[in-house]
Amino acid sequence: KVFFIDGNQMGNLLKVLTCTELEQGPNFFLDFENAQPTDCEREVWNQVNTVLQDSESVLADLQAYKGAGKEIRDAIQNPSDMQLQEQAWNSVCPLVIRLKKFYNFSLRLERALQSLLESLTCPPYTPTQHLEKEQALAKQFAEILHFTLRFDELKMRIPAIQNDFSYYRRTISRNRINNLNLDIENEVNNEMANRMSLFYAEATPMLKTLSTATTNFVTENKTLPLENTTDVLSTMASVCKVMLETPDYTSRFNSEDTLLFCMRVMVGVIILYDHVHPNGAFNKSSKIDMKGCIKVLKEQPADNVEGLLNALKFTTKHLNDESTPKNIRTMLQ
Repeated sequence: KVFFIDGNQMGNLLKVLTCTELEQGPNFFLDFENAQPTDCEREVWNQVNTVLQDSESVLADLQAYKGAGKEIRDAIQNPSDMQLQEQAWNSVCPLVIRLKKFYNFSLRLERALQSLLESLTCPPYTPTQHLEKEQALAKQFAEILHFTLRFDELKMRIPAIQNDFSYYRRTISRNRINNLNLDIENEVNNEMANRMSLFYAEATPMLKTLSTATTNFVTENKTLPLENTTDVLSTMASVCKVMLETPDYTSRFNSEDTLLFCMRVMVGVIILYDHVHPNGAFNKSSKIDMKGCIKVLKEQPADNVEGLLNALKFTTKHLNDESTPKNIRTMLQ
């Protein structure tokens, strides 16, 4: 297989020339940086773009999440002090509204992903031809995965989210603090609170959302061969791996962000593949070179990849199957 990068000035990801696993597969460019939608792509691209436009503000809001730990502790330690109860409640309510915003964004992201999968897998073209013809949609697919892994990495470092939400639910159900303002129930009713609980109970909630969406997409489209979906994922994993493992390419990146983008997209497509393919990503018949992908991650600075290696360990489905080669399990221990 031959891979080239085109372009002298590399801002972020430039063009990767790749030929697929299939002998007869064409060479094609995946231009993650400059791809612009063609007329055929524009409708779906616009729809997905309205979702992606909000992704940075969601991440900024999550990063700024401080939690109401002190107020909650004070209220719990002084149950008869009504002023402290009110302070805790008034601190938690705006946080719950923010958590609802994140949850609602996951639903929008799920719909966007399914639109992209429809476009990138529909007959008569092969997945490789789709990726070649629909560069802008491939780029959006990568951006969704990039966002998802960043969101989940941040969420894992904020235990306050679940503590705040648990306190909110306990207080609502007790409802014994008569003078609390319960208007928030108009915003977050019991059904919404149940769904949010399930979402935030996941270690990596956005990734779980995407995995479920991809699995549902395959289940609902019974006439579409499974390989149409999994080959899109394995091809993207190969492209990212080759970029990361080739010093000639990585040395030309101007920004460390490019490396992180590549790593996150690679891990994201591996996890999706593992959830969707009946045999998963780890066994010998997988079209993803798992050994090569893990090796590439382990060669990066530990701080950059700890969250990604954990995602492979804890959010994949088939890692601990008997069919997973022992050396791959050992690499991830």
